[in-house]
Amino acid sequence: MYIIKKTLCRLGISSLEEERGNVNISHDLDWKITTLVSPSLRGQGEELALSKDSSATLGMTNQQGLVQKEELSISRHFDWNVVKWRTLSNRYFRTLGIVLLSFFSSEVQAQKVPVLPLDSIMQRIDANNLLLKSYGLKAEAYQYNAKAATAWMAPMVGVGTFMTPYPGQMIMDGRDKGSIMLQLEQDIPNYAKLNAQKKYIESKAKVERATRDVTLNDFRTQAKKLYYTWLVAQQKIAVLDKSTQIMQTMKKIEEIRYPFNQSKLGSVYQTTAKLEETENMKRMQLGEIGKAKAWLNSMMNRPGNTDFVIDSTYQPQFVAASNLDTASLAMARKDIQKMDYNIQSMQLNIAAMKKQSKPDFKLRFDHMSPLGSGMPKAFSVMGMVSIPIAPWSSKMYKSEVKGMQYEVESMQMEKAAMLQETQGMLYGMQYQIKTMQQQIAAMEKKIIPTLQKTLDVSVLSYRENKMELPEVIAAWEALNMMQSNVLDEKLKLYLMIADYEKELYK
Repeated sequence: MYIIKKTLCRLGISSLEEERGNVNISHDLDWKITTLVSPSLRGQGEELALSKDSSATLGMTNQQGLVQKEELSISRHFDWNVVKWRTLSNRYFRTLGIVLLSFFSSEVQAQKVPVLPLDSIMQRIDANNLLLKSYGLKAEAYQYNAKAATAWMAPMVGVGTFMTPYPGQMIMDGRDKGSIMLQLEQDIPNYAKLNAQKKYIESKAKVERATRDVTLNDFRTQAKKLYYTWLVAQQKIAVLDKSTQIMQTMKKIEEIRYPFNQSKLGSVYQTTAKLEETENMKRMQLGEIGKAKAWLNSMMNRPGNTDFVIDSTYQPQFVAASNLDTASLAMARKDIQKMDYNIQSMQLNIAAMKKQSKPDFKLRFDHMSPLGSGMPKAFSVMGMVSIPIAPWSSKMYKSEVKGMQYEVESMQMEKAAMLQETQGMLYGMQYQIKTMQQQIAAMEKKIIPTLQKTLDVSVLSYRENKMELPEVIAAWEALNMMQSNVLDEKLKLYLMIADYEKELYK
């Protein structure tokens, strides 16, 4: 029945009650404003919706004349509406099926918009974000670089002459013509050096994977904040919608009272301005929702205009960590693990540099074929070894080892300082979150109900012509401002919870 009524309203079919006149509109608006402001006033609104009370609302002293005018208006319009209904019913009911079909199809399309919970969004970010994928590729690159570190240098091959006289020289014997020489040379590296370098390069892959975990934690925190911003924006829009309905009803009442000199024209303009101000606030919240949607789509590697909605029933919960000692934080925080991997990598680099004190080898083979007669074919085999312990060469790696040792000590001190700072910060955030929860609870349980009652009383006085509209608007603004402040505080609380979970890498 609701869908049929809604469809008939779209087609222009009005009920008899909508055409009775200004008096019945005033009755209906008085009942609506009582329902919108507070459910506790519904019983009073039913009594005040009687003709006697509505006449008092309009400020008219002749109650019997008002009732006669209303009955005359109803009798004049009744016959005409019956004829109109019989004339138009056939045509409208023929098209009713088409309209209902289009209505249901639009409802089905609206239901196709996916609802993404926060966990689903974070899973998609983890799986599809391009920046996170780049860290995995870098880690794979280091694995292949480590394999390349154990490779030998390519052999060297050379061809030339050996002991060949310059042109124009007198050759006394065929043996003086020299020889053609073939040379082969191969560097043989120290295996301990290669293995140490391989381990050092492999350790960089762990650093990249830890960097991915740190970046993922940042993305998760950003996604939570955008999700919470969207959630609070929807709640603000719901509050503004309710406020808009109240103000629209007041505006209609003022427009009806004005011809009877029971209201001022400025009051009508004031309600119009308040309605437009509320619409601007709604536009601002819609902008926040659009920004959050675009950023979340980009983090999930989707087009920014991809449509989806969030779970409006989700409520962030604060769970304080049971243990905040530095050992537990070191195990939970990925940035601390990244520092550990960096320290391990530098220690492996120190070990690789110390291996530079070991010698390298080289093997060389020469073959000579004489150009003249009287000389046999000859060869030469030579093995060479480097001497890295020489003072002028050992200075390089010894100084680098010393410098890296100091750097490792500084990183260890930085790690301890970070853990200590994080521990104190988390304790402070816990106290601040609990305080904000108490403040929000007091605002919701004490302040807002009081302001709601103030608005209810103001509306009752306004309906009985005992209060002017600006005073009602002042009570309405006070309630709206407090509700908006509560939602702002909730958003701050949610963002702080996200920062708290970020520090714990939850």
